[in-house]
Parts: sequence; structure tokens; C-alpha cells
Amino acid sequence: MKNRSGKLLTKSKFMAGLQCPRYLWIYVNDPGRIPQPDLVTQHTFDQGHEVGEIAKELFPGGLDMSGLGFREMLTETSARLRDRKPIFEAAFQCGQLYARVDILNPSADGGWDIVEVKSSTDVKDENIADVAFQRYVVERCGLAVNRCHLIHINRDYVKQGEIDPAGLLQSADITDQVAEVYGGVADMTEDMLQTVAGDCPDSVIGRLCDSPYGCPLKDECWADMPQHPVTGLYRIGARSDDLLKLGVTAIADIPAHFKLNDKQAIQKSCVECGQPHVESGEISKFLSSLEFPHQYLDFETFATAVPMFDGTRPYQNIPFQYSLHTIAAPSAEAGHRYFLYQGNADPRPEFISALKRDLVEAGTIIVYNQGFEEGVLKKLAEAFPEYTEWVNGITARMADLLIPFRSFHYYHPAQGGSASLKQVLPALTGISYDSLEICDGQVASLKYFSAAYGGLPEAERRKVFSNLLEYCGQDTWGMVRIVGRLREISGG
Repeated sequence: MKNRSGKLLTKSKFMAGLQCPRYLWIYVNDPGRIPQPDLVTQHTFDQGHEVGEIAKELFPGGLDMSGLGFREMLTETSARLRDRKPIFEAAFQCGQLYARVDILNPSADGGWDIVEVKSSTDVKDENIADVAFQRYVVERCGLAVNRCHLIHINRDYVKQGEIDPAGLLQSADITDQVAEVYGGVADMTEDMLQTVAGDCPDSVIGRLCDSPYGCPLKDECWADMPQHPVTGLYRIGARSDDLLKLGVTAIADIPAHFKLNDKQAIQKSCVECGQPHVESGEISKFLSSLEFPHQYLDFETFATAVPMFDGTRPYQNIPFQYSLHTIAAPSAEAGHRYFLYQGNADPRPEFISALKRDLVEAGTIIVYNQGFEEGVLKKLAEAFPEYTEWVNGITARMADLLIPFRSFHYYHPAQGGSASLKQVLPALTGISYDSLEICDGQVASLKYFSAAYGGLPEAERRKVFSNLLEYCGQDTWGMVRIVGRLREISGG
């Protein structure tokens, strides 16, 4: 392999190259253009690191290279191969190819097994390509690789006491899947090295920008997309790439012969006329199903790869906050109650106790995306069976405010093909989240986790908690406003 630019193709850059040649080129040649990871992305990295540390416990006596510098890591890995012990973060370089292996484990006949560790709950296609690259580099450095494994989270693990690494993690033998990809790695790496040695490729936009990961350069490449792009068409999926290949970027420009389903056709019509689509009869039918008192309820939760509390599973949603707006009668003002756990232990006992106190025993409990709140409540009932009958009663009284929007009984072009509360609320009422310090659920979860369990100074903790109360309160107040607007629109 000819040395073109002298710059290394690492496994992270290899994965970038599989996603997009332009992303690869910028990653190698102009990395300053790549934004720093946002809060959510950084949290994903941190979760992976935590799981990786636990995985090391499954290989006692392992030699850890992770604290070494680049050159020292390569040298020390080479020197310690003779010890025939597991090596963590084993480093290998062959020409312009460089790979670090999470765990290199000695196996039969003087060979080695590659063990990749992920914080996901199953094996993904991108994991196979990742390990295939590692195997290619390791074997070009003269080692024999016997098997390839992927260690991932066991979704059925239930924490009881100290974390049991062998219970939390499970291993999948992916040798055969890696072999299917392995034969193409040489050509792929050759193509990528040619790419990084040449001029920056033109941007190609489409589903590749979000698969398998959200590209950090997406905003740059999508800067010239129209206000209503075809990629925002409701459930368009792979067909958006078909339109983009035809040079069609705007929903309004979709040709008449391109088949749309009923909801997509409504969206296109709304974009063209600039007016909302309203089915008054269906909206009135939904509103008439709501019984007073109306109780507008929203939860905030966090989830961790490694469960924190006994009786919980990996990535289980742990509720820490709710907002509840109640309207007792048609002419009544909305009352507001809320709960936010501010301790550093398990928030669930206080959460469910407060919720039982605040919810009245009659009327409709109005939520947005019912499956979420209902799922959280059912898990609470499993953990605290004394609440089971009560939980069953309140879930039976729930109504999902998502329904009129998911069904396109109301659709506004400003929704951008989405029926989420964050899109519907500003489109229907003009209420925006833009001015809030916390403006989406993932950020709310991570900010809370940092404040409650991350050791923030007290002043910062109080600020985060105040911002959380404002954010969650806007969700339920926004639902109140949505129902009010639907009544106005439908004449109900």
C-alpha cells in the first residue's frame, strides 16, 4: 500500500469513511471543522467507557495500554504479546492503518481473539465492519486471529447488590459475520486512502447523514436545503434518497407521478397552500372523549447502561420529575402541581408517592405519547406492587393527545412532518422552547443526572433544577393550550 499523505486511517476514520467520503476527508485533513460532541453524544461516549471498564473485569490479569501515549502504546503492545495475557486497548499500526483493540485475548495455537465492547444491547451491522477493520490491521501486523467476539449489554439483567459483570454483559461470537465483510476491507481502505489524499469530495446528502450515526457535519452540508425538504416528508424513509437523486429537494417540487400516501399528500398540500389541514369532526370526537377534571401529565426520566438501583435493568427509564396541570371544569383556571426529586438516591419511591397524592381519582389523564408514561408506570408497579391497582386505574383513564396529530386530523406545515409535542406546540399555539435553558427531553435527562448524581456545586444544582421545573411545566401547560386551540379550531 503506497504512502500517499502519511496520515493514518484509524478505525474511527474508517467508520466515518463507510458513512460518507466527505466526512472522512474533513476528519483527516481539516478536523477543526468538526464540532465538539454535544451533551447527548458525549454521554454516549461516557456510557461506552463505563461499560468498557466493567468488561475488563471479565479478563483477570489483563494488561492495560489505555494510559499510554501513542508511540508507547504501540511499543508496549508489541513487547507484551509474548506474555500471552489479555491486553486492553492493544494498539497496532501497519503503514497508514492504525487500530486499537478493546480486548485482545490469547486463544488456541498461539492465536488471539478480538473482543469488541459496546454499550448497546445487541450486535449492529456497523459493529461487524468495525471489527473487520481491526482484524485486517492486526493480521497485517503478523498475528493470527482465531475468533471475533462482541460483548454487549444484557437487556434482561436485573441489578441486585453490586454489579455482576458476567450478568450485565454477554458475548456474541461474530467471527462468521466479520468474515463476510473482511474480504472487502483491503479495497475499502485503499479507496479511503485515495480519498483523503485527494481533493475534498462534494457533499452528498440523504439518509447516510444519519446512519449509522448522526454526522457532525450535517448542518454544514444541509445549509442550502429548503424550508420544507423532502427528507422531512412523513415516514418517507429510503424514498427520500430517490427524490434527492432526481434533484428534488423541496416537498413542493415532488412530481405528480411520485406516489405519496394519504398523510404525505396532506403534508404536501399544506406546504403548497401554507395553511393547516383540519378535520373538525374527528377533532371534536377526540375532545368529547375527555372527561373533567382534565389532568395534563408529563414525566421526565433518565436511563443508564449500567443500572444504578436494585431491581432495575439496563436503560430502564427512571422517573425523577413530573408536571401536572389540572382543569376541574370547563370554565376553571388551570392549577399546577409538580414533583422534582432533588436527592442522590433512588427517586422512584418519592415520585410515585407524590403522584398518587396529586392525581385526583376522576376525570381524564391527558398525556402526549401515552406509551411512554404508561410504560414508566407499569415498571413502577412492578417495583412497588402495593401501587399496582392504583396504576391500573390511572392508565385506564389516560388519553393520548398525540392521536389527533399522528392521525393527521390536524396538520400544520410548520410541523415539518412530525407529530411530536416540540413541533406541534409552536405550530399550533406559537409557544416555543427556544428561550428555555433546557429545551428537549434528552438534555433534561442529562442535566438532571449531572445535578443529582454528578457532584455539581450547589448553585449550579439549583439552577438546573429551576430550569427543569420550567421545561417540564411548559410541556403540560402547552398541552392545556393545545386542547384549547383544538376546541377553537373545531368549534367544539
